[in-house]
Amino acid sequence: MKKAVLKKYARLIAETGGNVQKGQEVRVYASVEQPEFARMVAEECYRLGAKKVMVEFSYQPLEKLHIKRRSLATLSKLEDWEVARMDHRLKTLPVMIYLDSDDPDGMKGINQQKNAKAAQARYKILKPYHDKMENRYQWVIAAVPGAAWAKKVFPGLPKNKAMEKLWENILFTSRVDEQEDPVAAWDAHNRDLAARCAYLNGLDLETLEYKASNGTDFRVGLLENTVFMGGSEHTLGKNVEFNPNIPTEEVFISPKRGVAEGIVYASKPLSYRGELIENFWIHFENGKAVEVHAEKNEDLLRKMISMDEGAAYLGECALVPYDSPICQSNLLFFNTLFDENAACHLALGHGFTNVLKDYADLTTEECYAKGINDSMIHEDFMIGTADLSITGVTRDGRRVPIFQNGNWAF
Repeated sequence: MKKAVLKKYARLIAETGGNVQKGQEVRVYASVEQPEFARMVAEECYRLGAKKVMVEFSYQPLEKLHIKRRSLATLSKLEDWEVARMDHRLKTLPVMIYLDSDDPDGMKGINQQKNAKAAQARYKILKPYHDKMENRYQWVIAAVPGAAWAKKVFPGLPKNKAMEKLWENILFTSRVDEQEDPVAAWDAHNRDLAARCAYLNGLDLETLEYKASNGTDFRVGLLENTVFMGGSEHTLGKNVEFNPNIPTEEVFISPKRGVAEGIVYASKPLSYRGELIENFWIHFENGKAVEVHAEKNEDLLRKMISMDEGAAYLGECALVPYDSPICQSNLLFFNTLFDENAACHLALGHGFTNVLKDYADLTTEECYAKGINDSMIHEDFMIGTADLSITGVTRDGRRVPIFQNGNWAF
């Protein structure tokens, strides 16, 4: 891939994604496979005036080894320096940049029960920090090809060609073009998503009803005093605009905890904790996932919805047209960042407090009390199909078509 195009992508991540402010600290998380691109991102952050950029590299096979060889007690423990790091993050609110390169099957074969118990133990310590930081800092997730990931998407190509092909598709779906300015392209994209949100917010919807020929027949309730969001967001306090996902095609809202009925069929595999869950459905009653089935990794799906009390409830409903650029690529990325932006999706677990109109005046606990779901997980799974229909029911009883044949009805 041409270096000039990669520099444009790095600029987009730092400037539009994280929107690094002068004097801010930045933390970049990247795979050991991508030191040069991580350097490019760091360089763009410094160009924007970052005070300090820290890069933390990871290596999935080493993470797998740690889970295998460490005891549950060791995996569950956070050292004093790790807690101090979280305290520093809370005080400084650095921009968080995540460059995802993981192999979708990279953790296959680990003891998922052990890994889940360790994550649950660590979360009890980390949760207070996460709650205090929520909505107050800029963050962005973007992707960089990893060799194993590229071969998963393009199994018939040699490694180098698969990497190049995955680069091409990441850049295309992220609106990075050799001839055009990606920052300007994202400004226009954000305006389009904002217009979609404005229309939906004007309807005062109480319920969304989903139907598709694959068996999906589902309805979910929405909270009063909430808004649909999409594209860029703003931090609480300093009101800094940022784009948390590159790419993104979704308009989303957090539903009302406890109000969801029916069955939904996944339209794409879900990569969870480094393994793929495939061909699955979930049945909801009184807002809770009460029955699940998967042709592959059903036990892992069951573990996912039992991570805590909120893991079996919904935290997000996202609307994505079937004719989105990612869907039209005809690729299965085996990566939620991309596959969720190719199809309408739901998320189990944690909801977004900033969809509440008055969230700035509420504590995190008050947001949960109003009906936003709380959980240690937030896992998107795709349900969009070419014939999916979504009907919105307003609070005064009107039925409004939102999606027809997989695409926007307005």
